[in-house]
Amino acid sequence: MGRLTTHVLDTMNGCPAAGMAVTLWRLAPQGDQRLAALRLNDDGRADLPLLEGAALQPGRYRLVFAVADYFRARGVVLPEPPFLDEVPLDFGLADPALHYHVPLLVSPWAYSTYRGS
Repeated sequence: MGRLTTHVLDTMNGCPAAGMAVTLWRLAPQGDQRLAALRLNDDGRADLPLLEGAALQPGRYRLVFAVADYFRARGVVLPEPPFLDEVPLDFGLADPALHYHVPLLVSPWAYSTYRGS
């Protein structure tokens, strides 16, 4: 059964991004649909898959990570406006039978992602 998961690592502090807010959107020509809003657990992961089973449909999606709010909550003084505020990651899911893992490595100044396993 296919599923969508995420994991965020705070590269500034060398730890999981516990408590970071994440929103999942399905992107569609008739209008984008918010599917989930959550906070990451102590391991920087969602407690459950963001999508799985019949809910995981082929299409375009966006994960939005509240990076500036997370770093401010950790006591990091950021400029206004912050260099990175929210980080949107757009991606496509082609095969609903597969596991799609979308990790984010982030600091207040940079981020990277890849398709994980």
